[in-house]
Amino acid sequence: MRQIIPLGVRCACVLVLAMLGSVAAAQSMAPVGMFENHQDVGEVLHAGASEFDAGAKSYTLSGSGDNMWAAKDAFQFAWKKASGDLTLTADISFVGKGTDPHRKACLLIRQSLDADSPYVDVALHGSGLTSLQWRESKGAATHEVESNLEMPRRLRIEKRGKYVRMWLAMEGQELSFSGAAERIEFQEPFYVGIGVCAHNKDLVEKAIFANVELNTALPPATGTPQLYSTLETQTVSSTDRRVTMVFNTRIEAPNWLKDGTTLIYNSGGRIYKIPAAGGKPEVIDTGFAIRCNNDHNISPDGTMLAISDQTQGRSRVYTVPLAGGTPKLITPTATSYFHGWSPDGKTLAYAGQRPDDFEIYTIPADGSAPETRLTNSPGTDDGPEYSSDGKYIYFNSVRTGLMQIWRMKPDGSEQEQVTNDQFNNWFAHPSPNNQRIVFISFNKDVVGHPENKDISIRIMTLATKQIDVLGNMFGGQGTANVPNWSPDGRKIAFVTYQLIN
Repeated sequence: MRQIIPLGVRCACVLVLAMLGSVAAAQSMAPVGMFENHQDVGEVLHAGASEFDAGAKSYTLSGSGDNMWAAKDAFQFAWKKASGDLTLTADISFVGKGTDPHRKACLLIRQSLDADSPYVDVALHGSGLTSLQWRESKGAATHEVESNLEMPRRLRIEKRGKYVRMWLAMEGQELSFSGAAERIEFQEPFYVGIGVCAHNKDLVEKAIFANVELNTALPPATGTPQLYSTLETQTVSSTDRRVTMVFNTRIEAPNWLKDGTTLIYNSGGRIYKIPAAGGKPEVIDTGFAIRCNNDHNISPDGTMLAISDQTQGRSRVYTVPLAGGTPKLITPTATSYFHGWSPDGKTLAYAGQRPDDFEIYTIPADGSAPETRLTNSPGTDDGPEYSSDGKYIYFNSVRTGLMQIWRMKPDGSEQEQVTNDQFNNWFAHPSPNNQRIVFISFNKDVVGHPENKDISIRIMTLATKQIDVLGNMFGGQGTANVPNWSPDGRKIAFVTYQLIN
């Protein structure tokens, strides 16, 4: 039987429903300071809050949530919609000692308000750890670049085109580029704002964001940009990266010393060493060889350094004691660029231009015999590097069209293609256990291995041929030209670059 509701009652019901709808709409749009709204993103057990103190010009956010990591997030978010390039800057401090060292206070850019949305943030942790974190696509894993500064006072997230950068300042200092940057593209409009996560679903944590500045009208880049080089390490299993040091000049091609705690790199023609955790660089004495390029590495026993130097003309390969000394000429013929040392320390592999194309050569490490040519193909063969068991030399070759990774036996026999895709792949570095290789990938329209390009560092599992991306960055020449695995096979080292006006 259909129930008949009197007209007056029906009107009252409609009015009540309309009022409830208006209240819900008002609750769903709750401006706070410069931000259009605030809300909890993801699943939280305790409601968060966002408050603006106009007198102090500061925001206090209370947030619960299990984490902002992996494939989904849970946190309190004060946001507004935005498009184009921008910066968001704030002084951030936590309220109270807190419970979890990984509680987070963040400056964020998100594609949506979904828990698993693509995003990038500058995250200050309760422990003082500060990092640039991002999720490239919906539901994907989160990655990060950790700063070498702890508990900065002022933080900035900057979006310029498809790159997002982290800027930091310690107490009493000016903001400076942290070295952390990542390539990630957002559809417009996107969400920008501030957020807090307790990193514990049962708790609520607070943070204060003071002197907040949102600039959505950045001036166009003018003049000559400043080049920044960031020496980084990456734990391969987690893909987490950490800044060793930021330089306002060009540095290139890090190798690890046998102690697993020290890196070497080249800059301005000299070779330097630096603790991988960060510290003061020290120049290595290479005698008269003061025009070293980015092709160098340590001998398997850790006592000698192979370099490519052009102090006395075109590049040739030399060896010099790691402790310092007079270089010994190994390759009288130029042009020669060192790339790999055989596991037994007896042989060097290098790329030689004889006279036009680059081919792969080997020579006794003591220079006691002439060089041996291993490849003979049209176009460039480059980047030879031994596997740690000595069974293969990996190299890159353009013989099939695009630059791809190849390998061969140490005598040059059984040359076989390893990668076959629509990228130009350079400089394969076998892992110490010979199960994987890492290499640099340029877009297919990039000729050679120039500097200052969009690149990816990728890793292949040799048994399955599966390729995964370890990072998308601005780099190229100098990023990872020579062996870059740590001795224990847990990390790689590389250099990223940014051009900043």
